[in-house]
Amino acid sequence: MSLVEHIIALLAIPVTITIDYLGYVGVAILMAIESACIPLPSEIIMVYAGAMVAEGQYSLFWVATAGAIGNNLGSHLAYVIGAKGGRSAINRWGRYILMSEKDVQRAEWFFARFGSGAVFIARLLPVVRTFIALPAGLARMNLTKFHIYTFLGSWPWSFGLAYVGMKLGAAWQGDNQFKDYLHKFDFIIAAILVLAVIWFVKSHWSHRQKK
Repeated sequence: MSLVEHIIALLAIPVTITIDYLGYVGVAILMAIESACIPLPSEIIMVYAGAMVAEGQYSLFWVATAGAIGNNLGSHLAYVIGAKGGRSAINRWGRYILMSEKDVQRAEWFFARFGSGAVFIARLLPVVRTFIALPAGLARMNLTKFHIYTFLGSWPWSFGLAYVGMKLGAAWQGDNQFKDYLHKFDFIIAAILVLAVIWFVKSHWSHRQKK
């Protein structure tokens, strides 16, 4: 196993174990966590699920659907927190999951700019998609409309990532030249992965310490 494979395996252990043991339900659970404002990258979840599609274990359609359903479940929790707990609950508990004030402000600005349609648009964008349910809850957006927009925006996002994972999985299994080429860039890719994780944790932890 290459250096990149070791690092990715370490970062993705909870994701891969959950999907391997629980299948579609595991995909839904993990995507629910991501949409409950906990920064578990959907890119890892859905790309790995797509790789399992390439192995013939799952259906691409149902993987994407499970991801979208999970997004709805997690988003409902975040919506309720915003609607019932208000801004004070977000400020009080957000730091415990490394949620920065900037994350919430970005989502609030996006919702204020695009209205209820922001829920649909944000589901197609990284970072903002994780936190958009909070301002929707604060604004007490119609819950039925909220869930419809959430599902419609989450499905293509989940499908696209799973499709990429499926194609990469098929290439990885069937093309030794692809693997050999990737191994040449092990150090660079590994350094980018490590720096990205360090930056994310450090920036969010620094915000928590200031709070």
